[in-house]
Amino acid sequence: MAKDFDLFEWELWAGRASAYERGFAQVTRYLVGPLLDAAGVADGTRLLDVGTGPGLVSAAALARGAKVSAIDADPDMISTAQGNVPGLDARLAVLPDLPFEDGTFDAVAGNFVINNVGRPGAVLAALRAALRPAGRIALSCWMMPVSGGLAVVAEATEAAGVPWPDDVPRSPFLDHGEPVAFRRLMVEAGFADVAVEEVTWEHVTDPEEWWESGALARVGTTGFIVGRQDAATVRRIKAEYDRIIAGYATPDGKVALPAHALLASAAR
Repeated sequence: MAKDFDLFEWELWAGRASAYERGFAQVTRYLVGPLLDAAGVADGTRLLDVGTGPGLVSAAALARGAKVSAIDADPDMISTAQGNVPGLDARLAVLPDLPFEDGTFDAVAGNFVINNVGRPGAVLAALRAALRPAGRIALSCWMMPVSGGLAVVAEATEAAGVPWPDDVPRSPFLDHGEPVAFRRLMVEAGFADVAVEEVTWEHVTDPEEWWESGALARVGTTGFIVGRQDAATVRRIKAEYDRIIAGYATPDGKVALPAHALLASAAR
């Protein structure tokens, strides 16, 4: 029987801040600027950075002159963000619970966090309540089902004959990770002037580093699944990984991994 999704996510990311910062955070940072633009973050904006991770969004917002508060569900992520952004007001919080009064913020930004919560509708309602009447929100998420660079390890695991474990829950956002469904979810939460755009880019990296910082570091659900396998199975997955990722090779020995995401923005 699958675990509660929020509990699984909490356990999944505990202690993974360093590996996440080294790997997947380097992919997600592409959307930091567009996310802040969509949320209208400028000098003096009071911003809530939701799921701050290593603090990339907070750092960029502070550079714009914003007044930033950040939250994350993992203490290790909070410590990492505060190390990267000295003086950052970063607090431990598990969505949809927020340690702030309603109507506190001019803007809310969440970079790839809405797809990691068990009750996205409840989370959106809480984030809307945190905004002032003229406030704006911007949220990014992966296009579902994941594809391109994000799916390489998953494809390798499947090709190696490893089934999805019965006790590992699937993301509720599988039902919302496309433009029409994401927009509908935002509208149902009460947001106005909702826009959802598709964004595609390439992440250039070393294929061995991508394997190490994702699959072997147990980052994300697929990394967690790989981490549960015996050595022989991991070698079989790695052989499939090498075969699949070779299709993204660049002349200099690196790989250019396509990333496909959605960027949603709205007014309170």
